[in-house]
Amino acid sequence: MPMPGQQPEDQAWKASPTGAEVVRALGVEAEALPPPSPHRFPDGAHFRTEIPSVEGPEALAAVVEEAGRRQVVVNRVSQGSGAMLLSRAELREMARIGADQGMEVSLFVGPREEWDLGASSRGPDGPALAGLVRGARQLRYAFEDVARAAEQGIRSFLVADPGLLETLVGAQRRGELPAEIVWKASVYMAPANPVSFAQLQRLGASTVNVPSDMTLGQLSELRSVSDLPIDLYVESPDSLGGLVRGHELADLVSVAAPLYAKFGLRNARGLYPSGGHLRNDVIAMARERVRRAGIALEWLARLSDGLTQSAPGAKGLGIPLA
Repeated sequence: MPMPGQQPEDQAWKASPTGAEVVRALGVEAEALPPPSPHRFPDGAHFRTEIPSVEGPEALAAVVEEAGRRQVVVNRVSQGSGAMLLSRAELREMARIGADQGMEVSLFVGPREEWDLGASSRGPDGPALAGLVRGARQLRYAFEDVARAAEQGIRSFLVADPGLLETLVGAQRRGELPAEIVWKASVYMAPANPVSFAQLQRLGASTVNVPSDMTLGQLSELRSVSDLPIDLYVESPDSLGGLVRGHELADLVSVAAPLYAKFGLRNARGLYPSGGHLRNDVIAMARERVRRAGIALEWLARLSDGLTQSAPGAKGLGIPLA
């Protein structure tokens, strides 16, 4: 029985005015929103969700389990350590799980500056160089990394170097890589203006990760030059600023659609390169990212007007082959 003055759980009290209405009653208007984006994913949806730092089959299985428990649709997972650090058996298992779920599995192309002999990327000003491919030797290894993972069924790759992107897209157009592979431009080369965004599209990027701290107006500027899907960390790790913007998801989707809403994790240790020594952290963080996505989706449902998410298996996803 509820205590005096309490409402039963099935009669929960709801506030009648919106936050905007309450602020307006104070004589204050919030900043004007940019116009809604007219663009959509091929299935007509406004947005898709992405869980990053899913570093292997165990973490992917944990994402699937947690998403099912919380009734969260995860359209894409991504990985940061590189396909190069997964065995062929692990690649096949990730491809199988992704295919079963109708979920894109995007793996970082492994050999890059931060793993190489050069020390520049590990200096105080070096993180901006971390995703670059160093020399023709590493370019060769990077192509082999993609080819090896594609042989195991993977059909989406994170690319952080414009020269590598051009190389891979060219090979794909010549029929040397599967036509259905999706090229995801990494946050390591995130464009912060419309001209840079359009450049990555011309190079052949399928989706582009933009800086996490872009304003709604800046996102609208990007959207004005291209209908290419935008990838945005709605919550970003500390290394990318540690922003927490889940409450903004409805506005972000409205302005930037088609949008991949990406859920990193603030206040969490780095995981790259991952391995068995970080197993518990990888799995725990994967589950928490799904939880964060679920909360942001609750905010979107509360504040949106008809914004829709793609279903599993939607057209345009780089779904692996089992």
